[in-house]
Amino acid sequence: MDKRTIGIIATVLTSLICGCAAIFACAWGVIGISGQPITITEGGQQYVESMPPSLGAVLLCLSVLFIAVPVAVGFFTLRKKPEVPISNEPIPPAS
Repeated sequence: MDKRTIGIIATVLTSLICGCAAIFACAWGVIGISGQPITITEGGQQYVESMPPSLGAVLLCLSVLFIAVPVAVGFFTLRKKPEVPISNEPIPPAS
């Protein structure tokens, strides 16, 4: 496989995986920051609790990191590397 093809595959896979994780982390982070009540069912009984706002802030920060990972992978795998000029001149002797 070509290196560029591998880079495209890596970018698409990280975008799908990290993109889904970022969407869920962002959604739960907004719920945590806003203080929305969450209904928890345990043993047939329902409890209404709210998520701590600090946990919501952490989830929002994680969602930003999850979005940054595919961007970084795409940048480093798909960028054009500078070509080194090939010279036909002989190498000077070391002194």
